Amino acid sequence: MALPAEIIQERLRAAVAEVCPEADLQTVQVRPCPDPKFGDYQAVAVMSLAKVRRVNPRQLASEVLARLNLQDLCSSVEVAGPGFINFRLRPEAVAAALAAAAEEPVPFVGRAAATRTVVVDFSSPNVAKPMHVGHIRSTILGDSLARALWRLGHRVITDNHLGDWGTQFGMLLLGWKRFLDPAALSRNAIAEMERLYKTVHAACQQDPALMEAARQELVALQGGDPENLAIWRQMTALSRAEFDRIYERLGVKFDFTLGESFYHPRLQALVDEFVRLGLARESEGAKVVFFDDLPDLKDTPLIIQKSDGAFNYATTDLATLAYRIETWHPDEILYVTDARQQLHFRQVFAAFRKWRPEAAHVKLVHVWFGSILGEDGKPFKTRSGDTVKLEDLLDEAEERALAVVTAKQPDLPEADRRRIARVVGIGAVKYADLLSNRQSDYVFSWDRMLSLTGNTAPYLQYAYARIASIFRKGGLTHEAARASVAHGFTLQTPEELALGRHLLDFGLVLQAVAEDYRPNYLCNYLYELAGRFTRFYETCPVLRAAEPERSHRLYLCEVTARVLQLGLDVLGVEVLEQM
Repeated sequence: MALPAEIIQERLRAAVAEVCPEADLQTVQVRPCPDPKFGDYQAVAVMSLAKVRRVNPRQLASEVLARLNLQDLCSSVEVAGPGFINFRLRPEAVAAALAAAAEEPVPFVGRAAATRTVVVDFSSPNVAKPMHVGHIRSTILGDSLARALWRLGHRVITDNHLGDWGTQFGMLLLGWKRFLDPAALSRNAIAEMERLYKTVHAACQQDPALMEAARQELVALQGGDPENLAIWRQMTALSRAEFDRIYERLGVKFDFTLGESFYHPRLQALVDEFVRLGLARESEGAKVVFFDDLPDLKDTPLIIQKSDGAFNYATTDLATLAYRIETWHPDEILYVTDARQQLHFRQVFAAFRKWRPEAAHVKLVHVWFGSILGEDGKPFKTRSGDTVKLEDLLDEAEERALAVVTAKQPDLPEADRRRIARVVGIGAVKYADLLSNRQSDYVFSWDRMLSLTGNTAPYLQYAYARIASIFRKGGLTHEAARASVAHGFTLQTPEELALGRHLLDFGLVLQAVAEDYRPNYLCNYLYELAGRFTRFYETCPVLRAAEPERSHRLYLCEVTARVLQLGLDVLGVEVLEQM
């Protein structure tokens, strides 16, 4: 069954087409009204159409309304402000849409009208280095966007573009051969490789001969030396095993893990083609792409081969783009990295457009994000001033959550307390990261993110657990609650209606997340959903209500629990039946 917003949008587009036959109907969209006192849904496209036609927007909106029949769905349709169209649903229409959701595995989420293939590039740690707190934003944000796109029915391909090739391997290879501690490697491979790199890097600063030796190790690796390739493969395998362990803790999976090394054989041919096509030219011995035709990049040319013949991130990223388009035929490619790479991706995208104009239909997006700050407002560090390792952060999250669980439920078996602590602790870290506007820095606060009040994961997990407790106390199943609406379903109180209307917006919020690449929209929606449920539950008795109100309210509880669980799953956050 189509949702009310979908039906309203379809009829609105038909009415707009009658008044403005030339209009791009894809721009005519119905979205939740920012302020519920004005209505449930709102359309703003008529104002843009009026501007193009140079007519009064309120007059044009009135002409559209004259051709719009929504009496079966809406109690009111009004022109407001400079030309908004506001729609308020009839309670019966809300109830019918809620009842129809009983048969839907994913309620209130229609399939995207035009599904697309989206590649999401995220996380991308470096081999032989520990994942640190900076990786958490890319990993969690990328995973959430991939989940949202998948829930909307799109084909999603996730790729972890590992940093597994580059100048650092010369020093690592030299360190491995001269300073390796096999016992330390067995205990903690990443820590030992990090020690080797730091040892050799410091020594190279003092000894030019050692720096040259490291450079020769790199040349040998890139030339296919069997010994160096074998060591490099071992470094990569050990690193990936460590990364996979952390990803498992986070519940993050990738379809592909194609590192920089995968594209190395393509790089020289790529540079040669850029030169042959006149897209790059030599400058001070390097091969450089200039952007004389692009004012914002005119003063920032892009080097694709250094004067010593070495390639760089730009070369690899161009080859990666070409491979992804040739292999997966995407409509869109998302790169989830920090704000410092904005210029890099603007350059890479511009160079790629010059090189492969036939791929102009592929949307290239840099989904960038801000930094994590400590409570002192400075970059988040350990007390000693070191970068916070991601695994240490997750360990602390679980230990802090365990302390909270133990204080509240000391009689629970330890295994149960640790299971709850894992779900709560990891969920709290993820949610706090996704809650902020991704383009803003945010302050990392353990107390705030683990709180059972406010806009936090534990608060939403508790809301879900509270609904689960209603069904346990009543000895009821979710299936029985869904089956009950076959005999009719109504909304009687303002609190029931407010909760029901909010539930209908779940799919629209997911669409907004996917369109703007902002999971914080979903965080705020779920927080408001939990608040509306609380007001409903405090005002409307459920188990003590007489029939048919009891069944109707139990179904409202059931569908709220499903939306909470589905929404939190898009954010990568698990739920608990008991907390």
